[in-house]
Amino acid sequence: MRKLTGALSAKLNSTLDCKYRNRGSASIGSRGSFLRRAASLIAVGASLIAGPAFAAPATDAYAVLAEFINGVATASTPAPAASASDAYSIVQSYSEQKAADQPLIVPAKDAAKEAPKAVKKSVAKSDDSPASYVGSQACVNCHRNQFGSFAATLHGDIFLKKPRNAREKEGCEGCHGPASRHVLSKESDNGAAGDIISFRKDSPRPTEERNAVCLSCHERGDRTYWNGSAHETRGLACTNCHQVMEKVAVKNQLSKSTEAETCFQCHKDRRAQFARENHMPLGSGNMTCSSCHNPHGSATDKLLREASVNDTCYKCHADKRGPFLWEHQPVRDNCLNCHDAHGTVNEFMLKMQRPRLCQSCHMGPGHGNPGNPMTVQSINRSCQNCHTKVHGSNSPAGMLFQR
Repeated sequence: MRKLTGALSAKLNSTLDCKYRNRGSASIGSRGSFLRRAASLIAVGASLIAGPAFAAPATDAYAVLAEFINGVATASTPAPAASASDAYSIVQSYSEQKAADQPLIVPAKDAAKEAPKAVKKSVAKSDDSPASYVGSQACVNCHRNQFGSFAATLHGDIFLKKPRNAREKEGCEGCHGPASRHVLSKESDNGAAGDIISFRKDSPRPTEERNAVCLSCHERGDRTYWNGSAHETRGLACTNCHQVMEKVAVKNQLSKSTEAETCFQCHKDRRAQFARENHMPLGSGNMTCSSCHNPHGSATDKLLREASVNDTCYKCHADKRGPFLWEHQPVRDNCLNCHDAHGTVNEFMLKMQRPRLCQSCHMGPGHGNPGNPMTVQSINRSCQNCHTKVHGSNSPAGMLFQR
């Protein structure tokens, strides 16, 4: 017992000398106070080992007390509370168990460390309580970069700085849902009730559920026909076209810098058409895809904003609307009979060159062979050299659209 007491005392003194050598006179009082506490603990521990009721090996008690002394070298305070409590608990347990004449049991070191983790994990997993709101500040602690980029967007300006209702005052949780369980577990969205709602492409949540969050505010106006629209039935999510967390486009929080580039992600054939010689003026910014189409759905074919193709064209080409005294039936029927609105290699975005375009309907005799280079149809504007009012004529003599 003397050897054990001497070994522990020597270890304590050498540890304290290393710890307090460079601290000066200010730390002498703390050193002396701690030395008295540890010395008494060593004495009790040594007598405990020699006692008849001690059932554990002496090496276990020595290891606990030695670990307590070693903790002094790494602790930030002269008396580390965690190590002291571990050693003191053995002495206290000894006095209680000795009175009851029971052997002292020293817990294994690894088991003592792992047990709290297992309990904590099981508690987190078994917590079925509903998630609660914790505020956007809790999000900043981990998502500082995302929070900064979000604050620069239109949504961020509203939700974080100028909320107009209770939903917007919830900040991040206004869209992602209550985040208390996410803050505790740090787990991502697994699709379960109470999990944080993620809008990433590989989210386990159905597209309809994610879109419902956006539609809870944006269901009116242009989004009225979203349910059942071509894009909705094909499983598109709002976040396929819109980037909410950072400012990429000038307006509408699009996922690409321009509206056309956003649409070209899927409509690659239209990108090729817009690169042709005659095309819509999208490159100059005079119009966009949504000038004619409503990507969120409409009551007409091809997601057109107007009731028909012709009504869509008449928004800009009002002189072609009529009514005319002499109507050109293919024109009245559909502008796309002759034109391709997204772009062609022909003049006026015609589907094919004249006179072949006209001959697709007008195959009767009377004009000779239009393919002959000596005929009037093979120069200048071809058939329109004579039939200038091809969209319709109001002249009493305009039956042949010549005036």
